[in-house]
Amino acid sequence: MKRYESLAEEIAQSIRTGVIKLGDRLPSVRQTSTSRGVSPSTVFEAYYLLEARGLIRARERSGYYVISGAKVLPPEPEQSSQALGESTPVDVSQLVFEVLESARTRDVVPFGSAFPSPLLFPLPRLAKSLSSSVQDMDPWSTVDDLTAGNAALRRQIALRYLADGMHVHPDEIVITNGALEALNLCLSAVARPGDCVVIESPTFYAALQALERIGLNAIEVPTHPREGIDLDALATALERHKPKACWIMTNFQNPLGSMMSDERKQALVELLAAHGVPLIEDDVYGELYFGNKRPPSARAFDAKGLVLHCSSFSKCLAPGYRIGWAMPGRYTKDVAHLKLTTTLSTSAPGQAALADYLAKGGYDKHLRQLRHALSVQQSAMMQAVVRYFPRGTKATRPNGGYFLWVELPGQANTLEIHRRALALGISVAPGPMFSAHRGFTNCLRLNYGHPWDAKVEAALATLGRLVAAA
Repeated sequence: MKRYESLAEEIAQSIRTGVIKLGDRLPSVRQTSTSRGVSPSTVFEAYYLLEARGLIRARERSGYYVISGAKVLPPEPEQSSQALGESTPVDVSQLVFEVLESARTRDVVPFGSAFPSPLLFPLPRLAKSLSSSVQDMDPWSTVDDLTAGNAALRRQIALRYLADGMHVHPDEIVITNGALEALNLCLSAVARPGDCVVIESPTFYAALQALERIGLNAIEVPTHPREGIDLDALATALERHKPKACWIMTNFQNPLGSMMSDERKQALVELLAAHGVPLIEDDVYGELYFGNKRPPSARAFDAKGLVLHCSSFSKCLAPGYRIGWAMPGRYTKDVAHLKLTTTLSTSAPGQAALADYLAKGGYDKHLRQLRHALSVQQSAMMQAVVRYFPRGTKATRPNGGYFLWVELPGQANTLEIHRRALALGISVAPGPMFSAHRGFTNCLRLNYGHPWDAKVEAALATLGRLVAAA
């Protein structure tokens, strides 16, 4: 844990225990810097993190104050998952389909959804960009931009990476139909049926579906709810199984919300490079951080072209546009060829619209508003879990994204809880969806990406009663 994170957690604990009370003014940055023996920038980062968590709020020319969101939070899960570490065929698609299909209605409270509320996105602004860009579109662009994608959009994406300190040439980027296509293309570029691929445990169910579709075996490696994949266990899996690839979310992992530190990301890249194993990095939540700067991706530490970095605008700007991209390193030509022979190209109007939107500015302002909304909603859900769920319930505390991983006490069966909740108009994502072994039967993934209101509060109270009954 970094210094600013330790400082933030210490202050947060003082708020939760009542040592620092609601309405109290925190010491100034200068006072805290002097008393704690840390730099002012460390204090600022700690205060930014507390503000993002909804615990404090800045008042102009007055300082930082504890606000009403500062209440008792559920304890965190302490252990890494207990993955088996064996090579396993994957068969989860039917379960995933049944869970997701059952919740496709507006009447259901979407705790089990994989997306935040569409009301959080600047859809009117995007519509204007779509209209103007289509009117001005060069007819030859539908030919010029085949496969690799819209040149202006790739340039805008490269500029955003440059702003974060990572130099990327637009020709290194392949535009795809969402991050899911990018991830699938990258997986197909480095693995063949029967090969083994390392995944996190628990992992995003789409990774399991991708492995199942191609006929790959999964090697599940324990993943800590705060720190990410267990590097020692990964080293053992690399020696034992000689996998063809490793699929990991380094920032705000789905479903745990864990984020690897910069040091652990670098160690991950170096470990895989030493074994010559490509890393497929799913970084779709990287823009949804609650601190004061975007966390770097593993791609930032790659010197050998072995990181196949994937991301998209679906989670942070334009979910219905299905625009993603891959930066596949030394595999760029392979991914481009696979794109050519599968879907050929990505929607030209959608690409042009996003290029226009990014060029005109406003994206960073939208992201600040989105991150603030998600952090406030996270705080509300955490506090509701404490109020309504049985004693012994644990929940992760992500510093970004929009998922909580909730670990229930006892022998709760979350598949059964899912079925009972759905009958009452509430969707949840049960733990077995996130493991090739159908483990995590006492865990739920809850989505806090929807505005908190009386209906959502009542639904979580109902869910708490179902959990207690189970």
